[in-house]
Amino acid sequence: MVRIAFAGDTMLGRGVAERLEEDPKAALVAPEVLAVAAEADMTILNLECCISERGERWPDPAKPFFFRAPPAAVDTLSALGARCVTLANNHALDYGTVALVDTFAHLEAAGIAWVGAGLDLRAARAPALLDVAGERIAVVGFTDHPAEYAARADRPGVAHAELHAGVPGWLTSLVGAGPPPVIVLVHWGPNMTARPEPYVRAAAATLEQAGATLVAGHSAHVFHGLAGRVLYDLGDFVDDYWTDPLLRNDLGLLWLVTLDADGPRRLEAVPLTLEYCHTRLAVGDDARWVRSRLHAACRELGTDVVDDQDRLVFDW
Repeated sequence: MVRIAFAGDTMLGRGVAERLEEDPKAALVAPEVLAVAAEADMTILNLECCISERGERWPDPAKPFFFRAPPAAVDTLSALGARCVTLANNHALDYGTVALVDTFAHLEAAGIAWVGAGLDLRAARAPALLDVAGERIAVVGFTDHPAEYAARADRPGVAHAELHAGVPGWLTSLVGAGPPPVIVLVHWGPNMTARPEPYVRAAAATLEQAGATLVAGHSAHVFHGLAGRVLYDLGDFVDDYWTDPLLRNDLGLLWLVTLDADGPRRLEAVPLTLEYCHTRLAVGDDARWVRSRLHAACRELGTDVVDDQDRLVFDW
């Protein structure tokens, strides 16, 4: 049995970066959240930024947001027990290939593996093989946007798959290669949606059929429900974002999944409140909203979660 904590979009740039530049030891995550993460053998998350002090903004006049974190950001990742992050998202190259390559160096120096990006196409698609609690686990990462960030044979970038056209063969082959359990991290679908798009659900089914032990999605900035072996969207974890009053992207979850070689066995989801550049455990009305929302999101997908004190639980 291996227990993994999954955190969603972890954005350590912009306002979060300013806080870290003012105080490199600033606590972005409350001690009680770190304590929950420490219950797991490791943490895996989506790093929604590059880590660098260099680079120029990607030359796209239509792109509204650019996220770059200072090197001190790796201390937050280490405190969370992050053993692996995915860089396959729409912010990894916000400051160009030089900043992406710096990100690789900062993560490597901290002993943190990454997936979903690399110095070339082959490296971007390569899985990370992790030894966790005496077991070996493979982690694969990819994104369905943006195509212009895709790695090439001679250029750094992200692992990109155009899911509207179906899951490509290179990805199903990678997922089905085994034999270790394979966790698939995927940045898919549009922002600020309450449920997975039909093409996302179709892709999820294909990844399950290909042999994925667990699929963990992100991108919406709002957590979605789960069904089968798929956590459709982990939601946000750390950010400085404007809050949608209906979708409540300032409320989220830390997901603890216990799995073995045959698949996931138990999920415990812990409600969170995301303040400006700081994440803490949700209490009171915030916690009740998260529980109600996850129940509803799961029911839409034909799944039931159970309240167990301060957590939401699902047994496969």
